[in-house]
Amino acid sequence: MTVTKQGLMEFLEPIVTGLGFELVDLELHPSRRRGVVRLFIDAAAGVTVDDCETVSRRVSSALDVADPMPGDYSLEVSSPGLDRRLAKQEHFDRFAGLQVQVRLRRLIEGRRRVQGTLVARHGETIEIRSGETVMRVPLADVEVARLVPDVRIPSRP
Repeated sequence: MTVTKQGLMEFLEPIVTGLGFELVDLELHPSRRRGVVRLFIDAAAGVTVDDCETVSRRVSSALDVADPMPGDYSLEVSSPGLDRRLAKQEHFDRFAGLQVQVRLRRLIEGRRRVQGTLVARHGETIEIRSGETVMRVPLADVEVARLVPDVRIPSRP
C-alpha cells in the first residue's frame, strides 16, 4: 500500500481538529530505513510543547491502529513557525496583507521566485505586490509559499 500526503492529511485532520488544533501542513518522507512523518499544527492561542506532545500521542496511536505507513518511521509534531508555509487556500486568505516568499513551479513573467505582499486570493489565483508590480499567480503554479517573518529589533534608548 502506498501512502500519499493527501491521504494521510485526510486521515489525520479529524484527529488533530478534534483536539482543538489546525493541521496546517504535513510532510511525508518515506524511506527504506526509517521514514519521517512531520505534522505542523496551530491554534489561535499558539502551540506549546505540551500541545505537540498531546497531538503526537493521539496521532501515533491512530497510526499504530490503522497502520497506513509501511516500515518504520518517526513522527514529529511542531508549530509552523514564524516563516510558516502557506499550504491551504484558507492560509492565503488569512495572511493577506503580509509579506510572502513564493517559489514557482515554472517561469511566470520571467520569474521563478517572488517576494512581496500577498494582496488577496481570488479563487485559484493569488495576487502578490512586489514594488509597483502586481503578479497574478495560479495556485497550481505555487511550489512553496512562506511568510516572511517580521522580526523587528528594538532600538536602544
